Amino acid sequence: MSELTIKDLYVSIEDKQIIKGLNLTIRQGEVHAIMGPNGTGKSTLAYTIMGHPSYEITEGDILIDGQSILGMKPDERSRAGLFLAFQYPVSISGVTVANFLRTAINARRRHAEPPQEDISILEFRKLLKSKMDLLEMDYAFGGRYLNEGFSGGEKKRTEVLQMAVLEPAFAIMDETDSGLDIDAIRIVSEGVNAIKGPKMGVMVITHYQRILNYIQPDFVHIMYNGKIVESGSRDLALQLEENGYDWVREKYGEPELVN
Repeated sequence: MSELTIKDLYVSIEDKQIIKGLNLTIRQGEVHAIMGPNGTGKSTLAYTIMGHPSYEITEGDILIDGQSILGMKPDERSRAGLFLAFQYPVSISGVTVANFLRTAINARRRHAEPPQEDISILEFRKLLKSKMDLLEMDYAFGGRYLNEGFSGGEKKRTEVLQMAVLEPAFAIMDETDSGLDIDAIRIVSEGVNAIKGPKMGVMVITHYQRILNYIQPDFVHIMYNGKIVESGSRDLALQLEENGYDWVREKYGEPELVN
């Protein structure tokens, strides 16, 4: 069972400290929810894990199975088993969803140890259709340009399709519920529930408890002022839904907000 460990992490951007001594361990098969008010560093955590070059790690480490990934580029981290579902997925005109996914699979196969041959078109089509069936998606999605003209819900479902095809060891979902109505949240969540399992750890970053009605977490963490200040079961998310963050502010002081 693989393990993603974030150890005493400090992160700065443009000389401003955003993450301040964060510790977290996620194992395959676990679902962790990261909650907190706006500007407390949740998205910074997601981008730092994936190796965004704008974020500088000043102290601490990020490890997969005890091995540091800090020296890895984002594509190397992806091949090591990480996946980031964006809050605002970008559109790529001229590149179909199917071609994008086949290219991603082949990039992994070419860097495998030992290297593997590219997946055949026939084998890929079989794989893609099986994953679309699992997610109850129309096959026509595969022929559309990536996220071009997609609704918010369609973009997020396409992110889940990428997760299903690439089968990462750890999937980070950065505010996947942002901008979605309740029906879209339910549909996207059903997709996540269909693919998560003992070989995938999931980090769900969210402001609100509503997505956790569908993707039920094993652990809930409150991130505040750049660190995790409270951890618990799903009851912690329900407490936030009922009482908001006022009790967190009273206990830990006013937050130092960041972008």
